[in-house]
Amino acid sequence: MEEFLNRLPKLAKEKQNENKKFFAKLKKKTPKNLDYLMQELHEEEFKRTDCLECANCCKTTGPLFTNADVERIAKHFKQKPQQFIDQYLRIDEENDYVLKQVPCTFLGADNYCSIYDVRPKACREFPHTDRKKFQQISNLTIKNVAICPAAFNIVEEMKRRIG
Repeated sequence: MEEFLNRLPKLAKEKQNENKKFFAKLKKKTPKNLDYLMQELHEEEFKRTDCLECANCCKTTGPLFTNADVERIAKHFKQKPQQFIDQYLRIDEENDYVLKQVPCTFLGADNYCSIYDVRPKACREFPHTDRKKFQQISNLTIKNVAICPAAFNIVEEMKRRIG
């Protein structure tokens, strides 16, 4: 896994133009069964992929925190939402709450998340490869392919199956 993670950004960069063309084609002519196919590819890949071996998403990027996330996690810590914000978050250039630092503060040395049961929605849904209307998040997917080995594999298999 470590070796693949080291090669992943370079592999993703090499595939970037190909992926952009593929997603542009997908947006113009979306297969009727795309959501079903993506669900299938996602499930197949995550039978083989153990996120605890990797945790690259937690080590290299931070999620967006919605107001609901902030309230839920603050309650978990028995804090007021503003205390949680002050301690862990900052506002980014798009006016979203994000972590002050990466790797994620809540990631343990064993790759376990200390707030897993109350983690942000963005973490629960990452890498978003089983999302409905998948073709609408192509820019996000192209970014995630460089971070997540599973997303990379799913997109490669998707290109093979759809053509």
